[in-house]
Amino acid sequence: MEETSLRKRKGDEKSIQSSEPKTMSLQKELGLFSGTCIIVGTIIGSGIFISPKSVLSNMEAVGPCLIVWTMCGVLATLGALCFAELGTMITKSGGEYPYLMEAFGPIPAYLFSWSSLFVIKPSSFAIICLSFSEYVCAPFYPGCSPPQAVIKFLAAAAILLISTVNALSVRLGSYVQNVFTATKMVIVVIIIISGLVLLAQGNTKNFENSFEGTSLSMGSISLALYNGLWAYDGWNQLNYITEELRNPSRNLPLAIIIGISLVTGCYILMNVSYFTVMTATELLHSQAVAVTFGDRVLYPASWIVPLFVAFSTIGAANGSCFTAGRLVFVAGREGHMLKVLSYISVKRLTPAPAIIFHSMIAIIYIIPGDINSLVNYFSFAAWLFYGLTITGLIVMRFTRKELKRPIKVPIFIPILVTLLSVFLVLAPIISKPAWEYLYCVLFMLSGLVFYFLFVHYKFRWAQKISKPLTMHLQMLMEVVPPEEAPE
Repeated sequence: MEETSLRKRKGDEKSIQSSEPKTMSLQKELGLFSGTCIIVGTIIGSGIFISPKSVLSNMEAVGPCLIVWTMCGVLATLGALCFAELGTMITKSGGEYPYLMEAFGPIPAYLFSWSSLFVIKPSSFAIICLSFSEYVCAPFYPGCSPPQAVIKFLAAAAILLISTVNALSVRLGSYVQNVFTATKMVIVVIIIISGLVLLAQGNTKNFENSFEGTSLSMGSISLALYNGLWAYDGWNQLNYITEELRNPSRNLPLAIIIGISLVTGCYILMNVSYFTVMTATELLHSQAVAVTFGDRVLYPASWIVPLFVAFSTIGAANGSCFTAGRLVFVAGREGHMLKVLSYISVKRLTPAPAIIFHSMIAIIYIIPGDINSLVNYFSFAAWLFYGLTITGLIVMRFTRKELKRPIKVPIFIPILVTLLSVFLVLAPIISKPAWEYLYCVLFMLSGLVFYFLFVHYKFRWAQKISKPLTMHLQMLMEVVPPEEAPE
């Protein structure tokens, strides 16, 4: 009897173990509505509060400005559909890294990892914190621009605060994210409804002759698209919900089209709201567009706007720090950076070295640059790799025909997005050449030196330098390597 019951118990345990993956999968399933909400929440952040001014300064008129916001939404949708095919074809984490690895090999993949750690992610973090600082400072300097030293000091303080929160506790970081995510939708709704009410009351003067005075060039269009696409940043992350989405071959494309269409509609309506109360000249001279809108429309409750915009931007900064810290952690674990960056705090169980490293790079970006130059710097590097990744999708249509493609977009879509990426990368260099683009390319290529020294050849003298440095940093920060790396 005991032997029979033991066999039965073991059989029950086996059946439970075999059923666990199915149960976990069922618990994580998301429908079309949930997928659409995730997309909208991921994209809307700080960009819509800082980009309208920059887009208008390049377009010089209201009509072309609204067209650019629409074009950015269409481009983000097409790019997201291409990434949806890549995400369902190559189900590995790491963003563009595994796609570039499969298509072109380790060197382009490593250069993406290098550029993300030192250019794309920290510059994004710096931009968000600078926009947070501008909106916080604006009410204290009515009628004039806040001193740059004050803005940069407050932005650096925001970076340190957010990094400290994420280094102390994963739960605290996620709680902060959840609270501030809800606030950004509140301010978006307030601005849109206020603008529509004013528009219905006949405030259409600023939309008359909306194309008058337009002076366009390849450089101005590309720079306007850079700033508009910054507000849509996050479209390339949408394929991460693929494994948790029910019927992804149907729901993922629908969620992308519906979600980005909603975001595009919100962005266009917010710009329309701004123009109902401000002329193009007034908007360009506004230090913080949403604050100026609130002062004119919501007075005496205008304090709501900078408060909620600050909440929205700090939430976006928290999310940027959270995800980028994990990217640095993975790079260290894969041997692409110092091993100490993959270590975990003994007391807090967080990737503290990775978060501290990321925040230090972001603070360096704050010191010399303003928001516009950082957006251009970020967008140039980002679209270089977006274009390369989607080119990889085209290449793998011919070189990796055996891979299953639950989602397969028409070939003209990745070709079109690739051509647009080439335009975005080359147009500002040809039309308005600047040293910062050359510095960006040289810095990205400098990653080859580290690749051959530390990753490919693993020279002994390089190991002799890194090992004692890792040991001292480990003792200083009280961190240890993870017990086991996930498969």
